[in-house]
Amino acid sequence: MTNGPSDDSGVIGPNVDGISGSPDGFYANYYGVTSLPYVTGSLRTLESGDASTKIVYSTPSFAGFKLTAAYTPTYGSSNTDVNRRKNSTAYRDMGEVQAYYKGAFSGVGIEASAAYQFAKAATGLEDLSSVHAGATVTYGAFAIGGSYAFSGDSGYAKTHRGVDDNQVWLVGAQYTVGPVILAATYTDAKGANVGAGAATAADYARAHIYQAGVTYAVAPGLTTGLEYSYVDNKSGGVNNDANIVLWDTRFAF
Repeated sequence: MTNGPSDDSGVIGPNVDGISGSPDGFYANYYGVTSLPYVTGSLRTLESGDASTKIVYSTPSFAGFKLTAAYTPTYGSSNTDVNRRKNSTAYRDMGEVQAYYKGAFSGVGIEASAAYQFAKAATGLEDLSSVHAGATVTYGAFAIGGSYAFSGDSGYAKTHRGVDDNQVWLVGAQYTVGPVILAATYTDAKGANVGAGAATAADYARAHIYQAGVTYAVAPGLTTGLEYSYVDNKSGGVNNDANIVLWDTRFAF
């Protein structure tokens, strides 16, 4: 089992999971009552995080460039569950391609990626078509970057009404002082509040998420961080804002 190319290496800016203030972290696990837009959990191509059985090929890196392609027979199918029954899950015959680059020029670091994902959908649902692009620029202790993903009405009911297209964009900045990383991110997301089958305005959500955090490297393999997130979300016509504070300590050996 493995995730898709963009979930593995798609660039969303400098603040990735493990850095407090990241949009790719755990804040959403502590947000309840109403649903966030589905794309807040899929910041890259819409279903690249699906860990189904798949075939993945990556070219060797050449001058910082790398191309990756993946094919998934059946969405949500892994291990011994490799059936080929049509319409057994939301998507089938799912493919994804990504171009990735990492390099530096005159002390300026650049990391960027662009990906496209597609699949046939079950009867009554719109086919999957999702694009993602992101970049990060670093100079000395500073880093800034962001990304944009658009998935249209992928997975929506064909009869959907009152549900805007899936899309999410974000921008983040980071400053490193010795063992301390200061980070901030803004995320703007809208679209379905369910993974598949969105049909009416009750299945639509719109969110603005503001995050800031500080991460401290205590020792090699040990970090601790404090993060604050303000979530301004309206889902199914219901407003539900939240203030979320997380203390995150990680061991990696």
